[in-house]
Amino acid sequence: MLYKGSCHCGKVAFEVEGELEGVVRCNCSICARKGALLWAVPHDKLTLVAWGDDLGRYTFGETKIAHRFCRTCGIHPFAEDTSEGGERSAYININCVIGPDPSTLSIFEFDGRAV
Repeated sequence: MLYKGSCHCGKVAFEVEGELEGVVRCNCSICARKGALLWAVPHDKLTLVAWGDDLGRYTFGETKIAHRFCRTCGIHPFAEDTSEGGERSAYININCVIGPDPSTLSIFEFDGRAV
């Protein structure tokens, strides 16, 4: 199924293809503060349709994940693996996707603090 989403102001917009069966709630220092519910998909299933100069990038720690955010409204619509090639993933913040009701999805609790 094709889903569409964006940041709050719409300057960063995307489409993602896949079957939404559940999400991950990570308790690492940034995900816990953002309150994101993440849907992991193969990176090639994420297509940016609007971003311009508005797409920011934040990494910390071992910089394995690039947390993407809109420089205008501050919303974090997705994150992505920083490695090149191989099996890269994108982590879609389901709260930024149009349509799905997060309260109806199964949630996997991930202990990101321990990583």
